[in-house]
Order: sequence, then structure tokens, then C-alpha cells
Amino acid sequence: MITVLSGGTGTPKLLQGLKEIVDPSELTIIVNTLENDYFSGVYVSADIDTVLYTMSDIINDEFWYGIKDDTFITHERLNELGCPELLRIGDKDRATKIQKTLLMEKYGLAKACEIQTKDMGLTCKILPMSNEQSDIKIITDIGELEFHDFLIKYQQEPEVLDVQFSEVSPAPGIIEAINNSDAVIIGPSNPITSILPILSLEGVREALKNTYVVAVSPIIGSDSVSGPASKFMRALDIDVSSVGVASLYEDFLDNFVIDTEDENLKDEINQIVNKVTVTNTIMNSLGAKKNLAQTIINNIL
Repeated sequence: MITVLSGGTGTPKLLQGLKEIVDPSELTIIVNTLENDYFSGVYVSADIDTVLYTMSDIINDEFWYGIKDDTFITHERLNELGCPELLRIGDKDRATKIQKTLLMEKYGLAKACEIQTKDMGLTCKILPMSNEQSDIKIITDIGELEFHDFLIKYQQEPEVLDVQFSEVSPAPGIIEAINNSDAVIIGPSNPITSILPILSLEGVREALKNTYVVAVSPIIGSDSVSGPASKFMRALDIDVSSVGVASLYEDFLDNFVIDTEDENLKDEINQIVNKVTVTNTIMNSLGAKKNLAQTIINNIL
């Protein structure tokens, strides 16, 4: 059994490769919920839905959000009616979100995700990191912003001074999944707002110390492959490099995968983690995703 810690962009790319070389029934994916919130009356758990759609082969992999070939009739009509949406939610995607909202009212988020996973015919397990609602604030040079305002309304442009988020309790099954895993893979998601919230859950770091953990760096050179990770790291005085990411996972990490461009950092990273694997981490094709996944699996076996 392999457990994957995931956000919503970098790690789903890796999941596309993993599910081609590993039986999906052997995968448990713990997904960040820090950014979840209500929009237009429906509960939006973007990272969870991205993982659901990725494992179902229906993800819109141009944006790593929503369902491919979706329509936007409801979104456009809401705009016409004077109810503009910050998020551009597709019609099929909205149906998933409405179903999750209704299920949550009866069962809570974890059970809702379990039901949706089965409804989509998936054999993997997809676990939200928590059933509790998180609170995240991005402190910027133009003031305190909600996460999605920073990301979408302001297009990640303000200077980030701090990132603050509340700690929540782990959802049922999180610690057990890690404890029962042969290995844990930390995907190349944003280390500050995707992975650290999972690591902040009570018992997670201790559980990770008792299993084999391999992580993939989302940083190449001095910038993130995608998203605002580099801005968030600078705000928290963390070196924007693979070295900085490794330092965040230092207390439990067994193997760190870095890009060939960062091979010059291998000796420095070896001071933090015993094993460093150098390979291509740019996942711009299914072949590249499968190759990276195979490299990781080879290091686990």
C-alpha cells in the first residue's frame, strides 16, 4: 500500500503516471483541504475534485481544475443575472460539487468523498485531510486577502508578507493510512499551502517517522514549477530552493527527488536527507509522468 500526500496541481500530474504503473487499489491519496470554501452556495474542494477527476481520467489538464470539455451555461447565466462568480465553475463540475455539498450535510466531508470515489468507479482511496473547515489568510502589501482572492482576483501579484492558517484535526483514517503504508510519497505540490497543512495535523509527523517517505521537490532552481509556492516560501523566510523544501521535511524524510537542473545541490541536500535522487521532474507528457513515477517506485521497492 502506498499513500500519497497531494495538493491540486503538481501531485495530480504525478498521479497520472503512478496509476499507470501501480494498481490504483494500492493507492491512498490524502488531499489538502486548506483552501476549501463555499462559492455560490456549493462547497468547493478544488484539490479533492482535481484528484477525483485525475484518477477518473476526466480532468481538464490544461488548467488542472474542472472537467475536460465542460460547459459553463450556469456560470454565464449567473453573470448575466448580476451574480458573478469568482471561480469559473463548469456545469458537470458544479454537479459534483452540489452532490458533495448535499452529502456533507448528512455525512461530513470524509464520507462524502468516499461515496463520490465509489460513484466514479475508482478503486483507490481518496481521503480529505480533515472534516473541519480551515481558515487561511494571505498577508500582503495591499492588506489581508482570502486565499482565492489572492490567487484569482489579484492573480498572485501582491507581495506576500505572511501566510497564516488554522490547525484542524485529522479526518478518520489519516493516521491509520500512513501507519499501514509500505511507503508515503509527498508529491510536488505547494509545500506551504498544500503539504504543510497535512503535516500540521496531530500525529502525522510522528506517523511519517515510522514509514519510508520519499518527496518530490516542486522547486527547480530558485522558483516553483507552478503556482505561488516561491512567494509563500519567501514570506516564511524559507530558502526558495530544493534545499529549502527538504528542510521542511527533514525530521521524517528518507529520500528526496530533485530535478537534474539542481544536481549541484545534491551534496548540500545530503546534509538534510541521506538519499537524494536526481532525475527529470518536469512532467510535460504522460511518458515523463510515468518515468518519474517509476523512478520513485524503484526507490521504494
